[in-house]
Amino acid sequence: MVCLNDNDSNIGKFAYLENVLFVEFYFVNNEEKKIFLIAFGTRLREVREAKGFTQAKLANDLGIEISQISRMERGLLNTSVATFSEICKILKASPSELIDS
Repeated sequence: MVCLNDNDSNIGKFAYLENVLFVEFYFVNNEEKKIFLIAFGTRLREVREAKGFTQAKLANDLGIEISQISRMERGLLNTSVATFSEICKILKASPSELIDS
């Protein structure tokens, strides 16, 4: 990290910190990611079925393709936080209900 003057030092430190946190948060190894996505997909299917939703109904309410729901439930699709939030709202489920097994 190179700082041009004292006024830039906090900006540089912040950018470095952000970069380190990004790496630590987003780059888990593939095996951990696969296990997490499969567990999430399994819980999504269980909660969806318990709430009386078909894949088609949930996809329609979300405004996405049915195949996306299927791929999420099989652990093949890492969905966005926005979609995850909408799934929680539509299913009237807490985030922990879909993540914790």
